[in-house]
Amino acid sequence: MNHYLWRRLMIVSLLVWLGGCAAAPMAPEPRAFVLPVERQAALAAGIELLAERGYVIRHSDAELGRAEAVSAAWPGYRLRLEVEESPHGALISLSGQRGNQPLAPESLDPLLAELQAALGLAP
Repeated sequence: MNHYLWRRLMIVSLLVWLGGCAAAPMAPEPRAFVLPVERQAALAAGIELLAERGYVIRHSDAELGRAEAVSAAWPGYRLRLEVEESPHGALISLSGQRGNQPLAPESLDPLLAELQAALGLAP
C-alpha cells in the first residue's frame, strides 16, 4: 500500500509542477525606436492611433509616459505603449500580447510606421 501512496504523490507533484510552468506567461518583448519629437506629442499621437484602430485605452499616464490598450476581438490583443525622453527625442516602445502569448516584436512594425507617419516623420 505504501508503494501506491508514493506513486500517487509523485504523479500529483508532477502535475502541480507542470501546471505552474504552463500558467506563467512570458513577458512580451518590446519594439522600440527614437523619433525627434517631444515625449508628450509622441504619447498623444500613439494613444490617438490606437483608438483609431479600435483599441480601448484602459490606462494612460502622461507623467509616466505609458498607455495600455486592449482589443475586444478574439483572442484579444493587449498593447503597451511607453514613451521616454532620450537625448535625440522620444524613445517609443511598443509591446503586446495576443491571448496569453507575447507578440513578435516585428509584428508591431506596421503600427510604429503609422505612428511615425502620424507625427509627420514618415521616410
